[in-house]
Amino acid sequence: MTTHEVFNQVPPLVGYDAADDAALLDGVEREGAGWAAAEIHELGRLGGSEQAIEWGRLANEHPPILRTHDRYGRRIDEVEFHPAWHDLMRTAVAHGLHAAPWADERPGAHVARAAKFYTWRTDAGHGCPISMTYAAVPALRHNPDLAAQYEPLLTNRAYDFGLRAPLTKQGLLAGMSMTEKQGGSDVRANTTTAQPQPDGGYRLVGHKWFTSAPMCDVFLTLAQAPGGLTCFLVPRVLPDGTLNPLRLMRLKDKLGNRSNASSEVEYEHAVAWRVGDEGRGVRTIIDMVNLTRLDCVIGAAAGMRQGVITAVHHATHRQAFGRYLVDQPLMRNVLADLAVESEAATVLMMRLAGATDRSARGDTGETAFKRLALAVGKYWVCKRWPGHAAEALECLGGNGYVEESGMPRLFRESPLNGIWEGSGNVAALDVLRAMTKEPQVIEAFRAEVAAAAGADARLDAAVRQVQADLSDPNDLEVRARRVVERLALVLQGSLLVRHGHPAVADAFCASRLSGDHGQAYGTLPAGVDFAAIIARATPKVG
Repeated sequence: MTTHEVFNQVPPLVGYDAADDAALLDGVEREGAGWAAAEIHELGRLGGSEQAIEWGRLANEHPPILRTHDRYGRRIDEVEFHPAWHDLMRTAVAHGLHAAPWADERPGAHVARAAKFYTWRTDAGHGCPISMTYAAVPALRHNPDLAAQYEPLLTNRAYDFGLRAPLTKQGLLAGMSMTEKQGGSDVRANTTTAQPQPDGGYRLVGHKWFTSAPMCDVFLTLAQAPGGLTCFLVPRVLPDGTLNPLRLMRLKDKLGNRSNASSEVEYEHAVAWRVGDEGRGVRTIIDMVNLTRLDCVIGAAAGMRQGVITAVHHATHRQAFGRYLVDQPLMRNVLADLAVESEAATVLMMRLAGATDRSARGDTGETAFKRLALAVGKYWVCKRWPGHAAEALECLGGNGYVEESGMPRLFRESPLNGIWEGSGNVAALDVLRAMTKEPQVIEAFRAEVAAAAGADARLDAAVRQVQADLSDPNDLEVRARRVVERLALVLQGSLLVRHGHPAVADAFCASRLSGDHGQAYGTLPAGVDFAAIIARATPKVG
C-alpha cells in the first residue's frame, strides 16, 4: 500500500437524469403537463451530465467582467462572460425555460416550463435572466403595441447575445431594474425621474442600485413620471443602433450567484417607453414580480433536491466505522428528514405552477388561490433552503466544505431566493395584505387545504390551529411570520397527504404538524419509514 492510494472516496455524481424525481414527475402529470415528460427527461439527462456540470463550475470560477470602455475610450458598457455561461444560456433558451410558454397554447405549458426550470439546476446564476424574461411578458402586455413587437422575440427559442438593436435580433432577454439606494423593497421611494418627450417616449434620469442581468436587451424599470410611479421599457440599444445611455457603474461583489452579473446603473436621459398608465407602476410590474417569486420557489425546491441527492449519493458510497453511512441509523434519519423537506417543497412548487398555468388561461379560482399560496410558498420554501443546504453539506463532512464538491456553491446560493423579490418580512406582510384586501383568496386557500380533511388527524388539528390564528386580530403583524409558516405547513401537508408517497406524508405530518421533531434535521420520530423515503432521493447513476 502506498501513502497515496485512494480508497473510500465517493465517485462524482455525474451521468444521471436530474428529472428522475418521483415527486416532480407525479406533479407534472397531475398538473396537466404529462405530454412534456420526454422533454423534461431529455433536459434532465443533460443536466446530470458531466458536460453541463462542468459548464456550471466554469461559469462560477470565471465570473463576468465589466467593460465600461473600449480600447479607444468609447463608452460600451458591456459585460464579458466565460463561454460556459453562453452554453448554459443557449441550452436554457433552446429548451423554453424563458418566455416560451406564453407562445404555447397547450394546457400545462407553464407546468412543463416549471419542471424544466427545476430540472436544469447545474447553475443558479444564469437562471436569473431566464426567469426575468419569462416574467416580463404579462407585464409588457399592459402596452399592447410594445407587446406586439417584443413578445415574439422574447418567446423565441434563439439565444442571440450581443449589443444590437432589439428588433434586429433573433431572440431577446428581459431584465428588471427597480430598487434604488434609498428604498430597497420600498419602490415607491424611488427618485428616478421620467420626463415625457414630444415623440411619446420618456427620458429617464436616476440611479438603480440593483439591475439584475445588465446584459439583457430590454429592462422593465420604475420611475417617477408626472403622474406618479410608472413602469417603463428601457432598451439597451436604440432602434437606430446607438447605445441608450445606461451607464453600468459597477458589478456587485455578491455572496453567491457569482456567474450572474448584477449591477448599479445610471440613467443619463435614457430613452424609455411607458408600459401601463402613469402612476400605476407597481400594479403594472407586479405581474412580473409574482412570476419571479414563483421561480424563487422553484429554484429553492431545486436547490433542496440537489442537496439531498448529493448527500444520499455520498452516504451510499462512503464508509465509516465499518458500515456505509447510509446504513447507519442516525444518518438515515438526517437523510430522510432532508428528503421530506425537499419533497414538501417540490409538491408545493408543482401546485403553484399548475395554478399559474390555469390562471394564465382565465381560471379565476386558481388566480385567487395563487395570489395567497404563492406569497406563502415564497416565504416558507425560501426560508427553509439555507438550513437544508447547510445540513446537506455537513453530510459530506470535510469533503463537503471544499469547493470541488459543489456544496459550498449550493450553500452560497441558498439565501438569495429568500431576499429576491421581497425578503421574509415583505412576503409575510404581503400575505396579510392579500387576506385583508382580497377575502376570496383565503377562501380559495381554505378550500385547497380542506380537500384533505379527514385523511390525517394531525393535519386536521393543524388546520384548526391555523383557523384560530386567523380569527385572532390581536398583534397579527407581529405574529405574521408564525401565521404564514403555519399556512405553508398545512398547505404542504394537505398536498402530501393527497398526492405524496405515504411514507413521506406520514413523516411530514408527524414531524412538521404534530411537533414530533427537534430543532435540527435528523430528528424524525423512530417510526418513520426511512428506507422508503431515502430510496426516493437516491440518484440512479449510469
